[in-house]
Amino acid sequence: MAPPAAAPAPLLGQAPAGLDLGLLLLRLAVGLTMAAHGSQKLFGWFDGAGLDATGAGFTSMGYPSGETMALVAGLSETFGGLGLALGLFTPLAAAAVLGTMINAVFAVHWESGFFLPAGYEYAMIMGFGAASLALTGPGRLAVDPLLPVPALRTHRTTYGAAALGLAVVTAVIVLLLRD
Repeated sequence: MAPPAAAPAPLLGQAPAGLDLGLLLLRLAVGLTMAAHGSQKLFGWFDGAGLDATGAGFTSMGYPSGETMALVAGLSETFGGLGLALGLFTPLAAAAVLGTMINAVFAVHWESGFFLPAGYEYAMIMGFGAASLALTGPGRLAVDPLLPVPALRTHRTTYGAAALGLAVVTAVIVLLLRD
């Protein structure tokens, strides 16, 4: 008697359930962490500095209109993080997180080297996590597949790549605005 045949590989577009669970865990970890990080800037929650002090910090790092830049960073982290956690507008949510993390790496942490407590490892891993989600999509356990507009419902790698391009270009422009 011949051994049973191996199960065929899933067809393109049909992901195993473990992939969806893995993407859900990654979305929740990156998204909720970023949302909490952003709320530190916006509201001073979780022992954060709040908008005024964060704005002063942005000004001291050479950003023009420090409080406005702090508001943009806080909103990007908070709503980008919540979007990732929910799997809602995933490529754009990922772009919001990646753009702020690129700025965090190069404007805040680069001179301290790679390792924490002052290095860029945290910002880098959060940025790469967000970028990964932009490219893979949120999985089936997300809000995106439930959206009524077919173009928003179906993930396309090109959407993720375009969102990442937008994040990188925007982040570089913001970095170049610094004194």
